[in-house]
Amino acid sequence: MNIKAIAVFCGSQHGINPVFAQHTNELGRFLAMLNIKLVYGGGKKGLMGTIADSVLLHGGEVMGVIPKILTEWEQQHEGLTELAVVPDMHSRKKMMYEMSDAAIILPGGFGTLDELFEMLTWNQLKIHDKKIYLLNSAGYYNALIQFLRQAEKEDFLYDPVDERIIVCNNPIELFNKVR
Repeated sequence: MNIKAIAVFCGSQHGINPVFAQHTNELGRFLAMLNIKLVYGGGKKGLMGTIADSVLLHGGEVMGVIPKILTEWEQQHEGLTELAVVPDMHSRKKMMYEMSDAAIILPGGFGTLDELFEMLTWNQLKIHDKKIYLLNSAGYYNALIQFLRQAEKEDFLYDPVDERIIVCNNPIELFNKVR
């Protein structure tokens, strides 16, 4: 599969561990090197701002998709290649899915997890068949991966976890799997 655009879902905060921002910066550089357009939530704060800034710094294209309410709070990134303002969060996710060939999940909170699980659900229901990469920086998602394996073991999943999510522990590993 030739990936031309990739959705990245991540936190609007940086988190405590500096590895999160470091990995996000590296990922942005790799996306620009591979000439893969970043499609993300359009924010300027946290890891969202870090990934956009990194891709732009390294000469890549960045498409932001932001709900109107967040522009009213002045949360949008001003220097993007493109910015789409949509009515709500659901419209944001739908547009990001439609504009991308795959997704990468970085550390984040409730919103990031919501986006991950909606992508997984849509994948399971065959609404799309896009690859989902989970960047498990500093073991951030270890407990979630353990939970998903438990759900698989208890026969609540239709397919093995490894067929739905490609777990990578650092940006180089992810870079090698994407290209």
